[in-house]
Amino acid sequence: MKSPVADVVCVELVFQPSFIHMSGSTVNSFFLGNSSGVNFSVILSPIDEETGKLQLANCSGSKRAGDWNLNVTPGMNTSKVTVSLTRNLQLCLPNVTDCCTAPLCVVETLQVLACRDSVMLAHLLIQAEIYANSSFTGNVSENATVIPNQVFQPLGSCPCDLTAGACDVRCCCDPECTPDLKQLFNESCFTGVFGGDVNPPFDQLCSSQSMEYTPDWFPFLCVQSSLNNTPFLGYFYHGSTSTPKVPSFKIPLQSSPGKLFTGYRQGDPIMTEENEYFTIPQRSMAGQCVGNAPVAYLQNFDVKCLSNLASYREGLPHDVRINSGTGDFIQQNVIYRTITDMGKFITGSESLHTAEILCQNVTFAEHYTFIWKDKSIERINVTVFLGSLCNGEILTQRFTVQFLSLKSTNAAELFGNPGYQVGEPVRAANMNASDTFGSLNIWQPAGRGLCMSATYTPVLFGLDSLSGCILEVGVNEDCSLLRGNVTEKLNALIQATHIGKRDNSSYSDLNDWVEIIRLDPFNSDINVSTGSLKGICPDIPANLNIRIIFADVGAVEGIPQQEILAVQISYSTVIWQFQCGLICENSISFLPITASVQFIKVPAQPPIPMTRFQINYTEFDCNRNDVCWPQLFYPLTRFYTGEPYSQCLAKGLSLAFLVLLAAIMSNPWFSKLWSSSLV
Repeated sequence: MKSPVADVVCVELVFQPSFIHMSGSTVNSFFLGNSSGVNFSVILSPIDEETGKLQLANCSGSKRAGDWNLNVTPGMNTSKVTVSLTRNLQLCLPNVTDCCTAPLCVVETLQVLACRDSVMLAHLLIQAEIYANSSFTGNVSENATVIPNQVFQPLGSCPCDLTAGACDVRCCCDPECTPDLKQLFNESCFTGVFGGDVNPPFDQLCSSQSMEYTPDWFPFLCVQSSLNNTPFLGYFYHGSTSTPKVPSFKIPLQSSPGKLFTGYRQGDPIMTEENEYFTIPQRSMAGQCVGNAPVAYLQNFDVKCLSNLASYREGLPHDVRINSGTGDFIQQNVIYRTITDMGKFITGSESLHTAEILCQNVTFAEHYTFIWKDKSIERINVTVFLGSLCNGEILTQRFTVQFLSLKSTNAAELFGNPGYQVGEPVRAANMNASDTFGSLNIWQPAGRGLCMSATYTPVLFGLDSLSGCILEVGVNEDCSLLRGNVTEKLNALIQATHIGKRDNSSYSDLNDWVEIIRLDPFNSDINVSTGSLKGICPDIPANLNIRIIFADVGAVEGIPQQEILAVQISYSTVIWQFQCGLICENSISFLPITASVQFIKVPAQPPIPMTRFQINYTEFDCNRNDVCWPQLFYPLTRFYTGEPYSQCLAKGLSLAFLVLLAAIMSNPWFSKLWSSSLV
């Protein structure tokens, strides 16, 4: 008699993706399934001219076909397949043979076959359309168009010439305009630079007569020069440039993938040997899991993602090497284990009526431990838990990332750096209880968002957050009981009397903790819910406000350390009123209650108070005025880097001499002395 247990059928072996449109010299795909005993080959597949279809492929190929190479990196259940082009992609130059004769250099169709015992298991189709590189080295042809240097000659001598091969109206410099056509608009031609006057005489020229009013000193200070020497052309001063600071969410451009800039900083994405992001599934702001989310340096996380057999996707292979941050690459130390208790991961199952159930060996959980030192990664330990997932089952995958300092590699200890890092849970303690362990949480609603079904999630350092839930309230609710019920649910979020100043605060040292400052809600002595005001309750503490003040107090191994200075908890009251439509058929209404967390950063040391001179004489404040008198002689100091110091000093002395000379000549006794010398 046949067993009633359904047969287990292996999943079909496929390439993912199975079709690629290739425009570069290298392309990657993945072979899903066990690659043991599988032979991979690449063949060129010409198209039949009569039928327009690809010719039939067989398993007699090799890992090289024409100018193409095939490289396969085997894995446990996933193998990386790389197809690369070996020919030169430069455009042809004189006396060069290995080159591209046309801009569209390669147009070919490839097939990658996976065979076992001359039986084709899967195939990958690649359509290659690769253009030649636009950059080349060599001598430029003499027939090439030479663009004039616009430093000495205007690049556009006639800006109003906008139409090629036709005369533009009112553009008198257009060479397509014949003399007969110019007579039609000769009196209304475009003027200025747009009309072709790209080298106009400037006002400081001695021969210029455009100025209506000429001061008396103009002949003494005007410029004697030809029209070819003009401020509209000429070299401009190229000052010293400073390297801009690259934000942490951008990747610096690297000339070679083997060298990383200056190491990792907190929040920088971790890079792989292929100069790509090292990704692990993470939860987005919308609450959904993102499979290609990069891992940030020194930022821990613990996420859970729902998946089933149809939507399951493998992540990055564990043979990918990680850029340590100092130019070398490190291999992941991977340990594979088998899940014994699947009840913790299989959250649901759908009833299937098919005779056969499809199952696949998948990843249930991955735990990453990064051992770091200064700005580099020293070691990566990965523990992968595998199990069998069948069709119709819902899997809750778990991914964790933890960074441990090289000086504190014991997982039982906390971080080697004492201060808080962004994204870490805020430590709390209850000093009034025998068990001093405390908690500081916010709501994590589920289902309909009711408070009775909501769970808690810890407050994460440096991340402002707002959460809430909905409380069911009846029309005959007593206001005093309602206030007590709401206050009880808000106080359940804060099971602590003190908050840890640092991430490694000791429970035995009271100096490592700050006491929570509580501002009790306002309680009304008058119960206004009785009598004719049934269904209205004032002073309901529906909003919990948590304010955490912190500051940067130093750095450990170049990582800024942040410390909590104070914590305040307050309540905001609202007036609850029973809501109903035209007819109050339902006796239940809803009251939303919220909890907000705000992190406020302050200076570690109080700022230097302003002097009475700075307060009263605001015209000397360079931050509040366009004219900064205290920096009048700034160009003469060493801090000015716009020009060489010797030139600045020479110009300053010349200016001082002219000012002194003007002061002497404006004195009345100088004019008398000058008149007497002429007699």
